[in-house]
Amino acid sequence: MRKVKVNLTKYIQTTAGPRYCPAVISPGGRIKQDVVRVNGKEERHPEGAYYLDWRRNGKRVRLSVGKNAVDAQTQCQRKTFELNAAAAGVEVVPGVGPNGNGHDGHRSLAAAVTEYLEETRLSKKPKTHAAYSTSLAYFTESCPKLYLEHIERRDLLKFSAFLRDEKEQAPRSVHNKFSNVLGFLRSQAITGLVKKDDWPRYVEEETEVYERAELDTLFAACNTEERLWFEFFLMTGMREQEVMHTCWSDINLAQHTVRVSHKPHFNWTPKAYKEREIPVPAILVESLTEWKRKATKGCPLVLPTAGCRPKLDFLDRLKACAERAKLKREDFWLHKFRATFATWHLWAGVDLRTVQQWLGHSDMESTMRYLKPSRSQATRAKVNATFGGAQ
Repeated sequence: MRKVKVNLTKYIQTTAGPRYCPAVISPGGRIKQDVVRVNGKEERHPEGAYYLDWRRNGKRVRLSVGKNAVDAQTQCQRKTFELNAAAAGVEVVPGVGPNGNGHDGHRSLAAAVTEYLEETRLSKKPKTHAAYSTSLAYFTESCPKLYLEHIERRDLLKFSAFLRDEKEQAPRSVHNKFSNVLGFLRSQAITGLVKKDDWPRYVEEETEVYERAELDTLFAACNTEERLWFEFFLMTGMREQEVMHTCWSDINLAQHTVRVSHKPHFNWTPKAYKEREIPVPAILVESLTEWKRKATKGCPLVLPTAGCRPKLDFLDRLKACAERAKLKREDFWLHKFRATFATWHLWAGVDLRTVQQWLGHSDMESTMRYLKPSRSQATRAKVNATFGGAQ
């Protein structure tokens, strides 16, 4: 009879990203608290939770066993005994059954998280998968419960405090990760644990947009290619991934429009699977017409790398241009172009519904965030005119 091996690992953050690393056992057989082996070397990692893993029918089964090393080692020994006793035909009363679930019908939290993240990886974009992975890793680190059915309101409140106090997350990040965990629990048919007032609160900051003067300074420091990149972001209001995957087939130079469309050959789809068409100004059409004449023949992408791949370093190049223009790097980021696109159009009198369609928002509330008060010279003149007679 082949014995079942149960591994004891800890889920930690490494320079290569989150990993399950083997726990270190001393020569005397005792586990070293928070010490794991990373690439053959012992390292201390107080973050993360311990996990058991073993093979069942050729598939890996994982079970979270909390943050205490001694308890984790005890559970590892117990699980090894249970699995090998069962393999030998000896009836035992195990704590965990096939696929990490309890024989009393309770479902393993760790197994559910692993399955959920695998489904997310297959059905969502990489950034979404990464966000859920981080949120659920923090949740399993903060929550000592082994089974889904044992999770209660208090565990979610502790998770919120854990993010705020131990992980020092910003209020908006705490809210987002809390929401991600509730989404996971809903997928497991677990609802109604939290009340409205239990949600982490954050202050909705006023949307920042670029001033025309700072954009003039930025563009003056750009070369022709750089200027086209950032004018494209500004004048289309597109998200970074949408710009990266824009093809010449999406550009209608005669109609002055650009489409956001599905790109199966790049394994990319628009957010919420919504395609849309955006009108663009003549100045951008002129730049694109000239750019197309110089474009690499056979490359479908409008703004590609030299190897005709989606360009990944727009943000780095933007900050480099800002530095070259003697502007503050921290004041420049890509989504700010999108906010500026929306706000300037609203200031110009374009109605909310139209701007919502151009941005690809699913709800009006998202678009209304860009109803930023105008502080232009013309607006100040109107204010002065309103109170012109006041002394």
